[in-house]
Parts: sequence; C-alpha cells; structure tokens
Amino acid sequence: MTYLIDSDVFIQAEKLHYGMDFCPAFWDWLDDRNQAGQVFSIEKVESELVAGDDSVSEWALEQGGRFFLPPDDRILGSLQIVSQWVVNQQQYNQSAVNVFLQAADYYLVAHALGHEYVVVTHEKPSDGKKVKIPNVCIGLKVRCMTPFEMLRRERARFVLGK
Repeated sequence: MTYLIDSDVFIQAEKLHYGMDFCPAFWDWLDDRNQAGQVFSIEKVESELVAGDDSVSEWALEQGGRFFLPPDDRILGSLQIVSQWVVNQQQYNQSAVNVFLQAADYYLVAHALGHEYVVVTHEKPSDGKKVKIPNVCIGLKVRCMTPFEMLRRERARFVLGK
C-alpha cells in the first residue's frame, strides 16, 4: 500500500504527537518508508509546509523531490474527475468549491485517485458546507485514513533505546 500524506499530518505531528525534539523516530519512520517507496506527499503540500517557516518547513526542504511528488500525466484526468465531483455536489456553495479547487487537498486527492494511493489526513468527513478530503475520497472511492490507522496498519514501532 502506498500513502500520500496531507499537510495537517506533518503539522499536527510536530505540534502535538511526534515533536521532532522528543519523537524523532516518527520522522525517521517517514524517511525510511519514503525510501522504500511507500510514503509520499505532493509538491503542493510541500509548498504549504515550507510557507510555515518552522521546523516542519525545514524538514520539508531537506526532503526535496524524493518525498514530495510532482504532478504527472496520470493525474490530469483525475483532476477533472475530482473537480466535476466537487462541483456537482449540491451541499457545497461556489465559495467552498473554489477554496477546495485552489488548495493542495484537490491535488492530493487527484494524485491518490490517479495512482491508487491512500490519502492520510486528520480531516474528518463533514456534513457542512466545507469540502473536506474524506468526503471527496468517499465520493470517489479513494481510500482515506488517519495517520494513526496508517501507523498501526504498517506496524510502526517507536521504541525507546536503552
């Protein structure tokens, strides 16, 4: 299984669960799984992270092109499918649609759809007016899970050394 990670996973990991100062194993695991061809994100997420000017932005800059995938030919058709799905949903007003189509989330879902990857995000489905990644994934039958589900599925272990 190949995973595409949303920006909120990196940001919340550093601020809450897996701070680089006390849980470097999480970040090492991401690097290891990336080198194994299993965990990635996309350039649009990298741009969001780098704009933060913090330890996550420094980490993102160190990863470069090997971690953050550029758009490719396989996602061109997927971009159209995702945008049509979002536009055709009656619950979303034009403003919410525009916000989604200009954000990294749009490209993340399209990349996952085009490559049959799993989207990893902290976002929850919403009945509201905002377009959320899980809603789009459910609508398009793209697999989506939380980072904790990914870590458990992959049997990640962050064990203290002696």
